[in-house]
Amino acid sequence: MTEVTVTTAISTDPSRRARLAEFWYYFSENRGAVIGLVFFVFLVLLALCAPLIAPHDPTIQYRESVLLPPFWEEGGRAAFLLGTDAVGRDMLSRLIYGTRFSLFVGVIVTTLSLVGGILVGVIAGYFRGWVDTVIMRIMDIILAFPSLLLALVLVAVLGPGLTNAMIAIALVFQPHFVRLTRAAVMTEKTRDYVVAAKVAGAGHLRLMFKTILPNCMAPLIVQATLSFSSAILDAAALGFLGMGAQPPTPEWGTMLAEAREFILRAWWVVTLPGLAILATVLAINLMGDGLRDALDPKLKRS
Repeated sequence: MTEVTVTTAISTDPSRRARLAEFWYYFSENRGAVIGLVFFVFLVLLALCAPLIAPHDPTIQYRESVLLPPFWEEGGRAAFLLGTDAVGRDMLSRLIYGTRFSLFVGVIVTTLSLVGGILVGVIAGYFRGWVDTVIMRIMDIILAFPSLLLALVLVAVLGPGLTNAMIAIALVFQPHFVRLTRAAVMTEKTRDYVVAAKVAGAGHLRLMFKTILPNCMAPLIVQATLSFSSAILDAAALGFLGMGAQPPTPEWGTMLAEAREFILRAWWVVTLPGLAILATVLAINLMGDGLRDALDPKLKRS
């Protein structure tokens, strides 16, 4: 028994390494994806080490240093490298802590929408019939509304705040995962290995989640990556409209909302949070392109 176990482990491990090597080969061929991955890892480290890196507390107001420009401009100070906002808070510290909120929003929204979408999509694609019809008509109704408008309505019902904004965005994104999962399950359900498992006596739950679902994950991973960036954008939009994170939370969308009236006299309070959102979303989208190239067999070159 021990010899069989050892032999199986030895034979499986090289196969796993080969798959990882193949994945990295196709992923690294996309230079933009590698750059996006490096920048994303930098953001994660920045978020984790924010208390150690940020030079100031992001909520402390230095009333004698209101609307200071970045250090390279006339009137700037080395103590506030990227200047201060309208109430004297350090912009660099708020941007660093804002990375935490943006990545947190992306992780929570993507996880909620992915898990919920997979559960509902697997049920719809596996059982078909009236169950599939009811589920897909509900998803069609949700998709009929503009995503940001529907998120605004849900937040208005639940109440403003970052938690309610994440719940609303997750509900808005869920139909995309449901439709993708359903289509993948319908394709895999007729494969020979599924029929063989059914003949061997596998139950519905085993067939759905252990036999079929693992073979449907590649497109879902790519969709999750793209939804991650969309979640950050929608959370920033809700924050800008006053329905997301509330002041003095250092969230990038909320920072933009607070800086609107100073756009002409203090460019840095608007430009810097906007550039942070742009760079983060661009990096994640580039990673998504690389994942698509590495996971989609149709895009792999022999």
